[in-house]
Amino acid sequence: MGKACPVLTPVERQVVDAISSAENALIATVYKAMEEATLQACAEMQAAGSSERPPSLAYFTSVVHHRMFCLMCGADPETMEGGDPDMASRILENGRKISEHYWQGVDL
Repeated sequence: MGKACPVLTPVERQVVDAISSAENALIATVYKAMEEATLQACAEMQAAGSSERPPSLAYFTSVVHHRMFCLMCGADPETMEGGDPDMASRILENGRKISEHYWQGVDL
């Protein structure tokens, strides 16, 4: 049996579209900022004469992930103080379920 999809009112549709548009703009901004950070680090390291390999986009992705995790848990991302361990556990459990459902084929 399929799931029922409610028919949205015109106002509800506008709200959904507005939120979706804002989400898309947010993600595009974050992606662009990570790419720019990668290029900036590379340029500054080259200008300094460093022979070290510059950080990859994956590094900056992990920086954003770390800070957003802290924000979601209520912790200060600089000091790691003030976080809610129950919220942290719920977020990690949610991530595990996403992995199982979408990438491991587990029917939740």
